[in-house]
Amino acid sequence: MAHKKELTFIEHLEALRTVLIRSLLALAFGAIPLFFIAPYVINILINIIMHNDAVQLNFFSPLEVFILQIKTALVLDILVCFPYIAKQIWNFILPALYDNERRFIKSIVLISSGLFIIGVLFCLFFIMPLVIRFGMSFVTDNIQAMFGINNVISLALWLSLIFGIMFQFPLITYALLRCNITTYKTVKSKRPYIFIGILILSAILTPPDIVSQLMLTIPTYGLFEIGLLLGKKQKS
Repeated sequence: MAHKKELTFIEHLEALRTVLIRSLLALAFGAIPLFFIAPYVINILINIIMHNDAVQLNFFSPLEVFILQIKTALVLDILVCFPYIAKQIWNFILPALYDNERRFIKSIVLISSGLFIIGVLFCLFFIMPLVIRFGMSFVTDNIQAMFGINNVISLALWLSLIFGIMFQFPLITYALLRCNITTYKTVKSKRPYIFIGILILSAILTPPDIVSQLMLTIPTYGLFEIGLLLGKKQKS
């Protein structure tokens, strides 16, 4: 298939500027209403994360909860606008691809958003309760748990974003194979390096505890294998 008309460097910059402006405008328009929704979301997050754990969350400064609501609104803004931003990014990439690659990329925007949401839900309903229970396991008669609401919710928001991004791994692997950027044999031979790379990335992105790191590393590598398997079947 033939490429579309080649764009000049200036036209590429203009297209990139348009993507950035549209993405920032979408985030700006969403931030204000989501700020008023943030308190309800924080309460929902507390109920999900703490579940049946008898832990009281505390705040330690007058503005701590207000700042937390701003943080929550910003993260919600990113989550809500992610499909639109992803579409803008893919539209920027499309002109450099062949016709069959364009059709493929368009078809995965919805899948990408779905994987992002699954990653967020997996983190909130499975990973965060595990992290809380791991912390509670150190409670003794002489050591009691006192968790700050800012620490818990900020950790949940940050890990949710990280899991949403890392859950793109099968799609990235599949796309690389599908678009002939690399081969199944090449990727398969690099498995040990990919696992180590995921482990290092997880250590950088998560808090300095082995539970969070492994809980991000294991599913991410599993998703990489799924993408590799799907790419192999596509080529066979």
